[in-house]
Amino acid sequence: MNDIWPAVHAERQALIQDLAAVPAERWSTPSLCPGWDVHDVLAHLVEDAKTTPARFVLRLAAARFDFDRYNQAGLARERAADPHATLAAFRAVSGRTTGAPAPKATRLVEAFVHAEDIRRPLGLTREYPPEPVAAALRYQLRTSVGQGGGRQRAEGLRLVATDAALEHGDGPQVHGSVIALLLAVSGRPTRPGELTGPGVAALTRG
Repeated sequence: MNDIWPAVHAERQALIQDLAAVPAERWSTPSLCPGWDVHDVLAHLVEDAKTTPARFVLRLAAARFDFDRYNQAGLARERAADPHATLAAFRAVSGRTTGAPAPKATRLVEAFVHAEDIRRPLGLTREYPPEPVAAALRYQLRTSVGQGGGRQRAEGLRLVATDAALEHGDGPQVHGSVIALLLAVSGRPTRPGELTGPGVAALTRG
């Protein structure tokens, strides 16, 4: 995809609409992102949308180049006491086109994976556009786990998307939607039966 921003903006708006009616007591629901609740993930998305290359470098240096410390500091800055205030902040920055100095496809990964980090624990669903999700999956498949990708998780397997023209790798097959494959490659759990084939256990092992 040459221009990822229309897809990113559409996903931000869809998430805002989905979360508008979530009651306050449900914002403490654990997300799919270990150690974070759904409010934390939304605060991270606010920070992510506001980030610029210069701000990223300065704040990463302040965190002594520890990405976990960097992320926690950003979460603390953007997590309001009232989750609906955090949602309002996300709405205010949802049209931005800035980000960390990283490939633009990372914005797609953030938009889709973090949206599911929030939606699935809350019982919310969305029909995602397959091609932008496939672009995010292709990026994760060529990027190492150490850099936030999932290349090693898929090694020795053949991934076959059931809703997009995407097949990757050789070995025992794993069939599923591109969003389910993206989550698994990104180290997130999937629903029972969402992925099928002899390679599922290898792809989804902890």
